Amino acid sequence: MEKRVRVRFAPSPTGGLHMGGVRVALFNYLFAKKHNGDFILRIEDTDQTRYVKGAEEYIIESLKWCGIAPNEGVGFGDGSHAPYRQSERKEKGIYKKYADKLIASGNAYYAFDTSEELDEMRKRLEAAKVAAPQYNAVSRQNMRNSLTLSEDEVKKLIDANTPYVIRLKVPRNEEIRFHDIIRGWVVVNSSQVDDKVLLKSDGMPTYHLAHIVDDIEMQISHAMRGEEWLPSAPAHILIYRYLGLENEMPKLAHLPLILKPDGNGKLSKRDKSGLPMFPLNWFDERTNESYAGYRETGFFAEAFINMLAFLGWNPGTNQEIFSIEELIQAFSLERINKSGAKFDPEKTKWFNQQYLRLKTDDALAEIFSNDTNIKNLNPDFAYLKNVCRLIKEKAHFVNEFWDLGKYFFIAPTIYDAEVVKKRWNEKSKKFISALAKNYEAASSFGAQHAENIFKQTCEEQQIKTGEVMQLLRVCVSGVGGGPALFEVVSLIGKAGVVNRLNTAVRAIV
Repeated sequence: MEKRVRVRFAPSPTGGLHMGGVRVALFNYLFAKKHNGDFILRIEDTDQTRYVKGAEEYIIESLKWCGIAPNEGVGFGDGSHAPYRQSERKEKGIYKKYADKLIASGNAYYAFDTSEELDEMRKRLEAAKVAAPQYNAVSRQNMRNSLTLSEDEVKKLIDANTPYVIRLKVPRNEEIRFHDIIRGWVVVNSSQVDDKVLLKSDGMPTYHLAHIVDDIEMQISHAMRGEEWLPSAPAHILIYRYLGLENEMPKLAHLPLILKPDGNGKLSKRDKSGLPMFPLNWFDERTNESYAGYRETGFFAEAFINMLAFLGWNPGTNQEIFSIEELIQAFSLERINKSGAKFDPEKTKWFNQQYLRLKTDDALAEIFSNDTNIKNLNPDFAYLKNVCRLIKEKAHFVNEFWDLGKYFFIAPTIYDAEVVKKRWNEKSKKFISALAKNYEAASSFGAQHAENIFKQTCEEQQIKTGEVMQLLRVCVSGVGGGPALFEVVSLIGKAGVVNRLNTAVRAIV
């Protein structure tokens, strides 16, 4: 019987959720939905020293804003399978039970080394020109652990409450093979794998043990995580094997890195691409650093998600704009690339522009009204809709609308200097005055009527339309470019345009 699809997103509450983490959550969400499975949010807070207040709430809010909410886990579902925080699961003794099983089978051991002794070991190995100093099958023979001490010594140390950790006993020279859905078969020699700490001196499990125990107990079918965890995977395979659970382990998929725009290295939260690295604004209390969020920058959640989906995955077609429902249907782990995906800031803005154009004028006007209301303009909603209709083709974000179209609300007092220098003279000044009079006398003022009157005035004044069309735009809006000119003129209205033309005649010298 095929195992039910159950996947998890398991971030650590050690800071704001980086966009790379959101992509991991997204791929899990899409896979779960595609297969009518479960998507679980698990909080991996085994490292209590790095716990950041508010990080967990930030993670939950981010997933909700992105529209990829789990159906089970911390902050989601009915809590019937709780707890989902590893710190709470530790209190139930779940992890120690598995660690003890590894000790009993001889596949893990107690290590009593102090931090000073560990430092000495690393220095000793560095002096011996060991390429990667680590606690492993060779170096452990010279350390203070239950493999080098007698049973009596070990018992005395434990009875005396001497701090210890439990380490995985990795074999010295053994081939470890495992299959990754994205990368195929991976083969690593155990000599490259260190003896991972499984249980810390405070009884808290490390990631290496905790995520395996949780994945087994939560019946996780597929485990997706970043490529940076690939070097640890051989140790994890051994843990499953030593627990007798290798046949029950989730299928692995290590996602490619998100790279900097130039492809040189992994994208970080401090990247200077000009775009946010976080879904929402994040303030780090530890460092007093503020990070901008996609939401607050003006991105639509759908555009952000669409962009993230293409960082490492492709549908195999030329289609680029996908609704979340379309992503679910098209998504497969087999179409995720092995190589890193370069983050493209311009393409990211392009995605938002496409979604902006898909929005109705009503929806855009609702958003834009926040800006106009703040400025105490409170325009008629129908007017606001028409403004949005005219300027949305030029914008990437709704928060650009004001700069692109403030002249729809406020008459210009400054005029494009380049156009004025090139086009303003006595002849064109006379034309603008005549046009103002003809507009004032017009009985109709639709876009076509306004254009016809403009052409008629050009004939009357014996001036070419090309000589004064851009000048008309500058007199009305102050700027030399923008939406269809006579649509702009018609929307501003006869009285407003006539007043602006007459003002320009007086103001421009």
